[in-house]
Amino acid sequence: MSTSIEPDPKLDLITYIGVGISMASLVVCLIIEACVWKPVTRNNTSYMRHVSIVNIAVSLLIADIWFIIGASIIEAGFHNSTTIIPACTAATFFIHFFYLSMFFWMLISALLLLYRTVMVFSHMSKSIMLAIGFSVGYGAPLIIAVVTIASTASSGGYINGKQACWLNWTKTMALLAFVIPALAIVLINFLVLIVVLYKMLRRGVGDTSQQNDRNAAMVIARCLAILTPLFGLTWGLGVGTMVNPKNREIQIVFVLFNSLQGFFILMFGTLLDNKVRAALATRFSSIGSSSDRTRSTSSDAVAASSSTSALDHLRRRIRRNAYNVSEAAPSSSSNAANESFINT
Repeated sequence: MSTSIEPDPKLDLITYIGVGISMASLVVCLIIEACVWKPVTRNNTSYMRHVSIVNIAVSLLIADIWFIIGASIIEAGFHNSTTIIPACTAATFFIHFFYLSMFFWMLISALLLLYRTVMVFSHMSKSIMLAIGFSVGYGAPLIIAVVTIASTASSGGYINGKQACWLNWTKTMALLAFVIPALAIVLINFLVLIVVLYKMLRRGVGDTSQQNDRNAAMVIARCLAILTPLFGLTWGLGVGTMVNPKNREIQIVFVLFNSLQGFFILMFGTLLDNKVRAALATRFSSIGSSSDRTRSTSSDAVAASSSTSALDHLRRRIRRNAYNVSEAAPSSSSNAANESFINT
């Protein structure tokens, strides 16, 4: 969000470490959601909450990947502007689009909470919720990103050129196409939280709704109550970098918080949910019990095979002894017959 970008090795180091942690956290978040999807999405509210979390994680993960690509493009082609401009334009478009998608999916979570809190008698179908969610979550960012590049690329004012693969400020102020929607969504989420808290203090969250929907709404409220001020603080510091881009303290704090957004989403968006933790515990316990059963079955099979082999060995010994006895009996009788013949 800074209007002026100057090289700083300290900021680069913090950025790469933070973005690496963020990307790893988002991958873990998606793996957890895949593992516990069925037990935690049994009602429409929980289903849409986890759809929002998954799309927030996917959008931020792809945006971070493109952020790294954009930084690599600048470092690799710094002295060749004809090479980096097309590549930077593509990277900037995708960074802009997916970062905005993250914010708009956070808006979907807030609107879902508002819907379950205020309109307790309304029951929207899952298909309608998904249609609204994907239309707002990806449709609105796509429109903003396309309009921005279409209106500024022809005049050469879409990207910062050699400074960074990001929206221009000095020539066309294209950066406002990201700053205004992001800060507007943070403000809307704050207002939604105020309305929800007011309703909770008066009559609780959805007293007439089902227990599962009420619990899901409470989880959404706790998640937004943590992430919205956190993201508001983060992007509020971004405004400080726009006003005073020379202030290194604000830059460091902004980069530190902003690069760890994926870690915050994992902690407060996924692991905050008691049902997610319970589903994970159940899944790991079932895996442990199945492995124990497998080991027990294999040991029983080994013991059975050992006892079977011992029994077969005993049977062979018995047959051998019986054969020896039967062989000995005829020879003894023949000897006795010979002796009686000689005596006669």
